[in-house]
Amino acid sequence: MYPKKAHLLHSAISNPTLREWQTLNCQISSKNLMYPIFIIEEENDIQPIKSMPGVSRYGINSLKQHLQVLVEKGLESVLLFGVIDHLAKTENGLHADSDENPVVKAIPKLRKWFPNLTIACDVCLCPYTSHGHCGILNSDGTIDNPASIKRIAEIALSYARAGAHIVAPSDMMDGRIGAIKEELIKGHLSHRRCS
Repeated sequence: MYPKKAHLLHSAISNPTLREWQTLNCQISSKNLMYPIFIIEEENDIQPIKSMPGVSRYGINSLKQHLQVLVEKGLESVLLFGVIDHLAKTENGLHADSDENPVVKAIPKLRKWFPNLTIACDVCLCPYTSHGHCGILNSDGTIDNPASIKRIAEIALSYARAGAHIVAPSDMMDGRIGAIKEELIKGHLSHRRCS
């Protein structure tokens, strides 16, 4: 029998970066920070984000060169955000966890290129839904919370299966953390962190 979800602590210490975070107390250093990366479908592209000077979106094949220098300088963790333009956006965010999703495709490559890099993934529906909301909607436009947390948990499991160390839900659906933890337990990935 599994312990209560609130008592699953192994995920907090399942890799060196997470163990380091548990010992830092109140000191802020580069070890506490995650480098955000926006990953696009165009595998060889680099797209500057005009509203964020110095920040770009990267295709999978552009990531290695971009991150190599940062890892050599001590970068220990990244937070991946998917950006799709060509894949269909649907009511339930079909491509949030499809094999064609740029995040799903990038995770194993990043694990291979940078074995000591801690990889976190933003878990949300809004980049993948036709309506741009973080949840699945009822016919009257209200949130279908049970369907939303089920879908968000499926996406988290997909990222964990691809190799993410951390799944980081950014939606605000009631009960999502418990649903994600249950899905990770069922998928034999309870050692992955849900933060």
